[in-house]
Amino acid sequence: MRLPVFRQLMPSTLVFLCLLTSSAFAQEGELSAEEAAYLEELQAIVDSLNPQTGDITIGGDLVTLSVPKEFYFLDEDDAETVLVDMWGNPPGQEVLGMLFPAGLTPLDHDAWAVTIAYSDDGHVSDDDAADIDYDELLEEMQYEARAANPDRIDEGYEPIEIVGWAEPPHYEASSRKLYWAKEIQFGDMDETTLNYEIRALGRTGVLSMTFIAPTSQLDAINESREAVLAMAEFNSGRRYEDFDSSIDEVAAYGVGALVAGKVAAKTGSLAAAALLLKKVGVFILIGLGALARKMKGMFGSNELTPPK
Repeated sequence: MRLPVFRQLMPSTLVFLCLLTSSAFAQEGELSAEEAAYLEELQAIVDSLNPQTGDITIGGDLVTLSVPKEFYFLDEDDAETVLVDMWGNPPGQEVLGMLFPAGLTPLDHDAWAVTIAYSDDGHVSDDDAADIDYDELLEEMQYEARAANPDRIDEGYEPIEIVGWAEPPHYEASSRKLYWAKEIQFGDMDETTLNYEIRALGRTGVLSMTFIAPTSQLDAINESREAVLAMAEFNSGRRYEDFDSSIDEVAAYGVGALVAGKVAAKTGSLAAAALLLKKVGVFILIGLGALARKMKGMFGSNELTPPK
């Protein structure tokens, strides 16, 4: 079931969201037939999702995810439904799937998620990892973000400001995994957005795990970071240590370029794609927080019906 109304935040969409939100906050009164049908459509999409736990192979034989009961995984089709139809991102995200905390649906205000994607640009050398000046890199990223804002505005997006590191970059050489977090300001939004990234280096590419959340959820994400880091492992023959210089291609960039977001992936610029997901996702989640509470009453439950 599709919700094209979320694909672009047109004025009519904003008016409709305001209408629904005001109804949700109302102490008295009933939903109109149109509002009730719309909320039922949202619930139907939630019910259509197929959450998975345990050992899950993604990307063919690329990676195995070991998903504990504290989380659940949505495959690429369900992830596209959430990202595009529920959260209003452009279609064609080409992610391998998404992770959510157990007990929360994509409509819950306090839900956060992790998108999973893969870039097969070649073997990324980590020789530069120990020598990167991340403060200098941050200044460069801030400058480039400001310089790109006129183009973002021309394309109909809000300007962005990289406020700083929410979590400084850290590379674990033993596991070949890297994580960092940037705090991003979109336009004049009251709440900043968290751009929290994990990268796992493989034999001929990089697995990307991107958290979608507002900055206020940084503590919750930090508490779950080690669990998320541990979930994904490249399968035998696809690991970093399986690299064969005689037949495998080497990427034209290193660890520093991953953090800077200068790497072109199937979904476009890693930085641009991640920021868009967070900006639109946070807006929709905030707008639907009150709706979720109303839906709980409509469907006769203390909690929004979780995916089955």
